[in-house]
Amino acid sequence: MSGAEDKIKGAAKKAEGKVNETVGKATDNKSQQIKGKAQQVAGEARKKVGEIKESN
Repeated sequence: MSGAEDKIKGAAKKAEGKVNETVGKATDNKSQQIKGKAQQVAGEARKKVGEIKESN
């Protein structure tokens, strides 16, 4: 997978996580909020991997 693909997939995962966190807050669902935060962290990590791949 190329660096650009990793960055795009990471950004998408981060956005998905933000949606889950927001829905969790709106519905007072702590589990969904935590899942959303975890997805955001995973997305940011994948995005960073893409940036590192592109820099090499």
